[in-house]
Amino acid sequence: MEYLKSIFVFNEKAPIIFTQLYFWGFFAIVLAIFSLLYKRITLRNAYLFFVSLFFYYKTSGIFVIILLFSTLSDFYIAKFIYQTSSLSRKKWLLSLSVFINLFVLFYFKYSYFVTDSINSLLGTNIAPHNYFAEFANFFGGNFNVDRILLPVGISFYTFQTISYSVDVFREKIKPVKSILDFGFYVSFFPQLVAGPIVRASEFIPQLYKDYKLSQYEFGLAIFWILKGLLKKMFISDYIAVNFIDRVFENPMAYTGFENLMALYGYSLQVYADFSGYTDIAIGVALLMGFYLPTNFNSPYKALDVSEFWKRWHISLSTWLKDYLYIPIGGNRKGSIFSYVMFSLIMFYVAFLFNHWLVIPIFLILLAFVIYIAKKFPRIRRAIDTNINLMLTMLLGGLWHGASWRFVIWGGLNGIGLVVYKYWKRISPFKNTNNWFIRIYAIFLTFNFISFTRIWFRADSLEQANNLMYKIGNDWTFSLIPAMLVAYKEIFSVILFGMIIHWLSDSFKQKYQDWFIHSSIYVKGAIAILVFFIIYQVRSADLQPFIYFQF
Repeated sequence: MEYLKSIFVFNEKAPIIFTQLYFWGFFAIVLAIFSLLYKRITLRNAYLFFVSLFFYYKTSGIFVIILLFSTLSDFYIAKFIYQTSSLSRKKWLLSLSVFINLFVLFYFKYSYFVTDSINSLLGTNIAPHNYFAEFANFFGGNFNVDRILLPVGISFYTFQTISYSVDVFREKIKPVKSILDFGFYVSFFPQLVAGPIVRASEFIPQLYKDYKLSQYEFGLAIFWILKGLLKKMFISDYIAVNFIDRVFENPMAYTGFENLMALYGYSLQVYADFSGYTDIAIGVALLMGFYLPTNFNSPYKALDVSEFWKRWHISLSTWLKDYLYIPIGGNRKGSIFSYVMFSLIMFYVAFLFNHWLVIPIFLILLAFVIYIAKKFPRIRRAIDTNINLMLTMLLGGLWHGASWRFVIWGGLNGIGLVVYKYWKRISPFKNTNNWFIRIYAIFLTFNFISFTRIWFRADSLEQANNLMYKIGNDWTFSLIPAMLVAYKEIFSVILFGMIIHWLSDSFKQKYQDWFIHSSIYVKGAIAILVFFIIYQVRSADLQPFIYFQF
């Protein structure tokens, strides 16, 4: 009885993740039943919807209710948007969809962030209350109403449902007729909890296509899955558990060299972890005949910050561009929203300095900027564009986590984008193919991105300050050879991961094609080798994917 309970009942201490044997047993059963239903499209979609709901229940428990609420509300609102002929009514309905989605997201993800900010600003003592738990308790639950938990994947499926309503409003797609089909789009289990973010216009047409899987696609799917498992369990988990987590937990106990290597290592860890998840998701989806968008394109090959954000978390970057940056004005004009939101964020940042002179200085600067923008139209356009860009990156940082550390991280990347925009106009190297210049540009970009990740990874501003202090001050060069020997296994894995990452695309394509066209026996042997490597390095406790927290 207990065994059956462990299979079917949610356990918050053991949520289902791709690196569990349970998941692959679950997927094998899903695929076996899928093979009996795939020709009947309506039944296939309904089956995958209910399977995805079970997967999410095993991942997040009662929060499956929130997923169902988002599914129902956006399904019907989008239908009303499509059916009405009044443009003003369409806008009101779209606003309602965006409001509902963002209200739910903000309540669960940003309640503590907002109340803490208000309390520090006004000296109040507001405490969040979990009304969702109170509602569940009314029906016999026993949940703590004093603590608000974050539903896994809420940021991802919220952005998906928003894109659906917006695309229906823009007449890019027609609304789906069946709630089961729409539910399948929202909850498709491979990408449900950590992306990639799937656009309705890209995925919904696939719902009605016949299933097909060529020999090439089968080989490609297996390749993606094995690559993702190696990234996650051989590279990311190994260097995190044995080195990176220890250094970040107490930076002051380690030298500047160790802190710097942990920072470089974390850049590799977060890439291997997140891209590993999406690789597995893409492979699993492809085995069922569905294509998910590529989410990473060797981001550490980027020559500049702008190129980096075209290669990193592509589904989020393009979503922010299409549904936030362009609507608020993009590089064309400013908007009241962008000015008000940017001013509020900057006002609170000024307040955090906790000095009476900072706020008046900020207000004077704001008034000066407004005056210049009104007096000189050409300058105003540049100000508008930069404010839109900064606001997009600040809100993108806040999307990653309800903390000012993520706002700082997003702001630093925004500053990097603005600085590069002006530098490329005067750069004498912008059209050069000199290999030394290119390597230097990659090195500089990688170091800047790694530097900003201090605030992405640190658990507090104090921890971030400690890590920067150690990197900047504590260097005993005579100890470095001994540390290289002491951490030789860790540094070897980091070096291996970076070398693989920096291999040319053509070379990577060659060994991918070789695997795809190899015999089933060779594929099986390689799979066994991958599992053996993972078994040798796996930690005692399975490590959750980093982006589950977002």
